[in-house]
Amino acid sequence: MIMNYTDYIESKPTVLYGKPAIKGTRIGVDLVIEKLSEGETISDLLAAYPQLSADHIYACLAYAAAFIRNEEVYYPAVAS
Repeated sequence: MIMNYTDYIESKPTVLYGKPAIKGTRIGVDLVIEKLSEGETISDLLAAYPQLSADHIYACLAYAAAFIRNEEVYYPAVAS
């Protein structure tokens, strides 16, 4: 099943200066991704942030994947 991250993530100018966050919280997508990259597990995050569910965490990963997938990459010209 494809995760629809928009069900779980929103950006509001009044919350975290508009950075993407879990709906109804002040937990930023960047925080979740950072914690996972530092080796924390989903169980660790659920214990530390009881308002989160596993679906919230998966939505953060889906958001990151979509953001990277749609990123435009420009390569500098190679001098000959």
